[in-house]
Amino acid sequence: MTTRIIVIGGGPGGYVAALRASALGGKVTLIEQDNLGGTCLNSGCIPSKIMKNSADIFQKILKAGSFGIKVQGSVSPDMEALMGKKDKILKTQRKGIASLLEKSGVAVKMGKAVIKSSGIVEVVLNNDGDKKQLEYDKLILATGTEPLDVADFPFDHHHILSSNDILELDEIPESIVIVGGGVIGCEFAFIFSALGCRVTIVEAMSRLLPLPLVDEECSRVLLREMKKRKIKVYCDTIVKSSDRKDDLVAIHLDISPFTDNLKPKKLKTNVIEAEKMAVCIGRTALSTDLGLENIDLKTSAQGWIDVNDRLETSVRGVYAIGDILGPQKVMLAHVASHEGIIAAQNAMGEESAMSYDVIPGAIFTMPEIGTVGLSEKEAIKKGYDVETFTVNFRALGKAHAIDELAGTAKMIVEKKSNKVLGVHLIGAHATDLIAEATLAIQKGMSAKDIAHTIHAHPTLAEIMGELSLKASGTPVHG
Repeated sequence: MTTRIIVIGGGPGGYVAALRASALGGKVTLIEQDNLGGTCLNSGCIPSKIMKNSADIFQKILKAGSFGIKVQGSVSPDMEALMGKKDKILKTQRKGIASLLEKSGVAVKMGKAVIKSSGIVEVVLNNDGDKKQLEYDKLILATGTEPLDVADFPFDHHHILSSNDILELDEIPESIVIVGGGVIGCEFAFIFSALGCRVTIVEAMSRLLPLPLVDEECSRVLLREMKKRKIKVYCDTIVKSSDRKDDLVAIHLDISPFTDNLKPKKLKTNVIEAEKMAVCIGRTALSTDLGLENIDLKTSAQGWIDVNDRLETSVRGVYAIGDILGPQKVMLAHVASHEGIIAAQNAMGEESAMSYDVIPGAIFTMPEIGTVGLSEKEAIKKGYDVETFTVNFRALGKAHAIDELAGTAKMIVEKKSNKVLGVHLIGAHATDLIAEATLAIQKGMSAKDIAHTIHAHPTLAEIMGELSLKASGTPVHG
């Protein structure tokens, strides 16, 4: 008997789950209310990387003289053209996903899904409002999240912006205050600074990227690079409120009650003004109005869904994946895709368990950050006797050749076994370079194992070779 599977949500978790379930012989229907590709493709990972690439190119043109190239005439960003390019790429990617689903035999319904009872999902179709009732044997929830709207300074989508709004701007603001020094906030800070905007970033904790698995060394280097670009940074600081002042936003600051800094510095100013304020301090679950109560599936107070290691909820045969699982898991697109594979396999009768032990992180700041495994602080907290080793990117010939000298690589190893516990890179193409470290930690390798691997010259990948040689006690270049 064919297993009927419904997937609600067509983001990187949902559409991958649909493809995997179909490949295993399931009769799969995917329901998506908005656009295929989810937040990642439409208002997150991909559009922000398109903007970052344009910002990188603009900065390289401004520095063309240092590369022996003469540029005549004025050069400036064209936001209308940039948004046009972004929209074209997103449209192509959405069509690609739709084609892939069609070829794989997945039925796609564009509309709003509501669970009516156990085994029944109703979809209200976008095109004509028609209602269809679909039966399922197994259900996979992948509805994701949306930007958190804060009551003290709610989005007006013109002066006070969400991360979605930022990606739709038709001109570069003269100034912007970014509330939140996490991944999204830091990425946008560098992008807009590179495009010529005056940027201020406000973070409640004592450091930028205050995430357990981002080593503090990366945060220190990132702060230094922000200062080089004249990005103003207020850590240990919160935004109390905001109000309009002519065409500007007046943003009222206070010392943060959330900081882990025992002696936070006094604020130099209590009010800052900017043309725009972007709020990047979290996301909220899209789990309301799904009809979860009709199958007795409860969520946390914040709307997050709890699952076991098979990604099955408290309701048998109902699975949940992606950002809807909340911060107690890992809210990343590549994690959602892997969760989609695991959930689909379990829905189709296999026995698969999801592991979060080795998850690479990719942060597209300038320079980029790539992390995997434990930070030094987390490794010590877990009881490891550790050694740490660092190598600067400026030690690489390739870094000089491309004029990308900023950055540091750090490796955390267990002292007795030399086993690699964590690698944290901040530097050019760090988000690509972290793949080698991810495989090494996944396979339980030692620094010596990596050191025995020949790394091509001249490449940025040599940073892993140099780092592992140093961690093995046999450094070549100091």
